[in-house]
Amino acid sequence: MSLDYKTLATTVASLTKGETDTVSLMATLACEVHHADARFDWTGFYRVVGPELLKIGPYQGGHGCLVIPFARGVCGAAARTGETQLVADVDAFPGHIACASSTRSELVLPVWNGKGELLGVFDIDSDQPNAFTQEDADQLGAILAVTFKDAA
Repeated sequence: MSLDYKTLATTVASLTKGETDTVSLMATLACEVHHADARFDWTGFYRVVGPELLKIGPYQGGHGCLVIPFARGVCGAAARTGETQLVADVDAFPGHIACASSTRSELVLPVWNGKGELLGVFDIDSDQPNAFTQEDADQLGAILAVTFKDAA
């Protein structure tokens, strides 16, 4: 069963209308996305907190890594390159950081505000191999763009 992205986008827009606080937006989006699909085992944000450095932000699921440098892992690659990382098998990704041993596949999207500033990355892990599609990446990217366009 495919995720109903139209309904998800409408729900997120309704819940975040007028909000510009980045952490509030992240918390709301992490919750809504996490509960929207059984494939999503861990769903959350890593925030840019310094040069080349991410720290954990709002999330749903088990514990995540607290700090991730841009130079390491799937999240670091998304932050470093500014490109979505769609990873079918995390064990085949060079430098993958195993924050949870149950993670088999991962989708990480950079999060930009309307000024073009990188706020962080949105990380979705699955305990299933090859769980994510390009449609997931495209649809979630569109939701992120709308949600964070006015983020402070």
